[in-house]
Amino acid sequence: MNAPDKFLLPDVQAIVDTRSLAIDRVGVKSVMYPMSIRTASGQTQRTVVTADMFVGLPKEAKGTHMSRFLEVLAEEREALDPAGCRSLVERMLERLGADTGSIELSFPFFTRKRAPVSGVESLLDHRVVMRGEITRANGYRLTLTATVAATSLCPCSKEISAYGAHNQRSLITIRAQVTGTVSIEDLIAIAEEEASCQVYGLLKRPDEKWVTERAYDNPKFVEDLVRDIALRLDGHEGVAAYSVAAENFESIHNHSAYALIERDADHTV
Repeated sequence: MNAPDKFLLPDVQAIVDTRSLAIDRVGVKSVMYPMSIRTASGQTQRTVVTADMFVGLPKEAKGTHMSRFLEVLAEEREALDPAGCRSLVERMLERLGADTGSIELSFPFFTRKRAPVSGVESLLDHRVVMRGEITRANGYRLTLTATVAATSLCPCSKEISAYGAHNQRSLITIRAQVTGTVSIEDLIAIAEEEASCQVYGLLKRPDEKWVTERAYDNPKFVEDLVRDIALRLDGHEGVAAYSVAAENFESIHNHSAYALIERDADHTV
């Protein structure tokens, strides 16, 4: 049987474009795909990623081959970790014949947590983004983003009240450009450790008492959250640049409190 006729069809993308305009990013967005993520302990975790995949297009090229982005994902067999993200980007560039490009994978990531008193175990979900990019100016860069739920308790409320203090759930987002062996779990741990208290998937009554009192003994404004986390990141040799944001969903207001600190690679503490 002869080769399918499709191999004889014209390749319109290969036509030379005469407008002399390079494109910074061209590719596919919001591709949902099953993938395995390798944890810091070496275990694998099945998840579903939402992928954005782009390459730079030179001025003489009319178009890129969109199907090849999906082929790169389909060929990925190994569990992905921060170190393996680079090879995935490099394979994409090779497949597309490009010099620059990026892959951003957004996915839920679960950590197993043990309740502080009863010891009962449960899973807690976090939103994670892993982004690898290759540019002519900077070479390869890896950025990890973790959004972590936590508890914050208001220092002012505690100080002025005869008893009790209002608290709220916080979302802490750490976005770090990493150069060393920094894991997703490292960023999650930093966020949780600097909050008034961690949150858990499952708590018994003795645990609920513990977390309530822990938050009361460790009050923090939204400003305290981002400052304390920033100090941890400033001292981390594997972090080249970062942003840390905290949003407190206020229990006594119908609005959120928010704070942000950003540091680029040239910032000096």
